[in-house]
Amino acid sequence: MNRGIRNSPTKPGRLGFTLIELLISIVVFGVIIAGAMGFLASQNDAFRRGTERMEAIQNLRYAAGMLESDLRTLGTNLPGDQPSLVYAGDDVVAFSADYASNAPNDIFAVYSLPEAPSGQVMAPTSPLVIPNSTYSWPTVSYQTTAGTNSPAELLTFFFRPDSSTTRDDDYVLFRKINDQAPELLARNLLQDPNAPFFRYLIRRSFASANPALDSIADDDLPLIHLAARHGSPADTGRSALADSVRAVRVSFGATNGLEGDYVHTSFLTRVVRLPNAGLTLIRTCGDEPILTTGLSAVQVITSDGRPAVELTWSPSVDEAAGERDVVRYVVWRRPGGSPDWGEPLLSIPAGQASYLYEDSSVAPGTYQYAVAAQDCTPTLSSLVTSVTVLVP
Repeated sequence: MNRGIRNSPTKPGRLGFTLIELLISIVVFGVIIAGAMGFLASQNDAFRRGTERMEAIQNLRYAAGMLESDLRTLGTNLPGDQPSLVYAGDDVVAFSADYASNAPNDIFAVYSLPEAPSGQVMAPTSPLVIPNSTYSWPTVSYQTTAGTNSPAELLTFFFRPDSSTTRDDDYVLFRKINDQAPELLARNLLQDPNAPFFRYLIRRSFASANPALDSIADDDLPLIHLAARHGSPADTGRSALADSVRAVRVSFGATNGLEGDYVHTSFLTRVVRLPNAGLTLIRTCGDEPILTTGLSAVQVITSDGRPAVELTWSPSVDEAAGERDVVRYVVWRRPGGSPDWGEPLLSIPAGQASYLYEDSSVAPGTYQYAVAAQDCTPTLSSLVTSVTVLVP
């Protein structure tokens, strides 16, 4: 009996999802999307918070940087009778400095600003009121030994409450030069709850310890230089204490300018040393400085492999002894064989045991260098020259 081949029946093919499977898929997909959106939202929020925090830090750093760079110019290039620190309060500091000059090739000012108005590059000639105070200064005119007005202007930094915001603890930092309109440097600033904006440090000596910087008592603020001129009978007591300040401790905070949950704050404390403070007390500015030391010029290789010339010399005898009136040293450079020194290369403030400068701006060739000491007249000593140096 022949048995034929029997085909077993098959199920028809599935053409899609059931309703239950579709609903499950939608729910799972929704959970995944919700998680992804939540993650993206949290990342975006973290980025925003980081940006806001950085805005507060940048605001703080800018304000602190401006204070530090300008405070360090205190006392530069003053006539011998002009005080360097004029007024010192917990929210204002006013000082004298030859900060800027609009005269061509003036090597004694800190900055050369040809476009600066004349009223901002010389000492004030009429009394003006120090901001945040009732004190007027100057009461006399300060002149150089040549009979010209002092080139050292009055710089003032001061904090004031900011009335343009809804916060009652916001401050604004201003800078003012002589009697010009104040310049707004930074806003959204806060006072440190544990310290004033400015605290002043003097050098104290101890019998059993090394000298150290120590803050003056709050009861001594504000420090006001009452003396019309150094050496006058009024140049004693608290007036002389102003000449003893060697550093300023700056403390304040900054916000990102927002409020509520979006506000971020950062605080900073920085000690700004005043390298030129007190130098006017020891200047006599009589004869020209004496500089007899040899100037050594040696070709060297910098750490990054570039050729340079290293200059070294010893201080003038009139810096720590004699007339004690040396303010800085002026350096010149000329190509070998050239008869003309031209304009000075740079100036270096006095006050070091020895002096070293590495000139890395030289191109291949031969060079000769010269240095002179400059006093507060200003008068230059005779030039001391180096041997000719070959730069390969």
